[in-house]
Amino acid sequence: MPLAHWDLLRLSRLWDNPVVFSSEKVISATTRFCAVYGHPIKHSASPAMQNAGMAALDLPWRYLAFDVAPDDLGAAIKGAAAMRFIGLNLTVPHKLLAVDMVDDLDASARVWGAVNTVRFEARTTVDGEWTPLHDVPADEVVETRSVGFNTDADAIIQAVREDLEFEPLGGKVLLLGAGGAGRVAALRLAAEGVGRLWLVNRTKAKAEAVAGDIRQRFPGTHVTVGYPDEPVDLVLNATSLGLKPEDALPLDVEMFDLKQARFAYDMVYRPAETPFLELADKAGLKTANGLGMLLYQGAKALEIWSGRPAPVDAMRKALKKAIYG
Repeated sequence: MPLAHWDLLRLSRLWDNPVVFSSEKVISATTRFCAVYGHPIKHSASPAMQNAGMAALDLPWRYLAFDVAPDDLGAAIKGAAAMRFIGLNLTVPHKLLAVDMVDDLDASARVWGAVNTVRFEARTTVDGEWTPLHDVPADEVVETRSVGFNTDADAIIQAVREDLEFEPLGGKVLLLGAGGAGRVAALRLAAEGVGRLWLVNRTKAKAEAVAGDIRQRFPGTHVTVGYPDEPVDLVLNATSLGLKPEDALPLDVEMFDLKQARFAYDMVYRPAETPFLELADKAGLKTANGLGMLLYQGAKALEIWSGRPAPVDAMRKALKKAIYG
């Protein structure tokens, strides 16, 4: 069918101006980049959230996602620095590995022992001051370094307070998972003054190590490795189980009945309702997925990179659209 005159006109305008049907700026040689590294990564909603935030701040940046195997993480961080990336987010399974791979650690990463955000910094002379890369023209950079931050710790506390109306102080929590996200959650909950904390992990030695750290740093928190034999307030899934349809439950239902809890939080946010949350909902618990945690850790990351307050409402809207459609 021949193209109508209006179709030809639209095509000619699109050829001359690639943004005629988009509010986004054209990617050019001056565009700067951020990214998230994970393995797997295709489930990530961070690009939708961060690109919306960058657009709302009118930043000439783009946010990408890359599947990076653990053995390649060090090279991938160095590669991003060499290409003058503004910063990175790190997700499963990189948060603990990155602690020893970045050039310096912010106090947040040192305190919580994991890195989920990297900011690249530069100086324009060999002995000059380190400056966030967003303030330095890429062609004036003489030297770069990577600085690790942790924005997960505060995000999980804000999320359970807002989404579940759960106050950690004096509470009883069953935490599933003692990896990067689980370790940070356990320490942060202890810092908030939870009364009792039970840690369950596939590798018991890893849970024992986290428990030992909590006993040393937060002696007021009663921490146990294994399932509770009494009711709890919150069951928190900090594992990645639930990302794939074939995943097993993160909870052994023969060891703990969810009816003995009041709240359930799953750090997994896609699918929006994991089998764990579905089971919790059927048991009558108030539930929430990891969207809130993702939002708040991402908003803080954008502030670390840009030096400006994050447009949280725009980022939340983009997240909901990406996850719920």
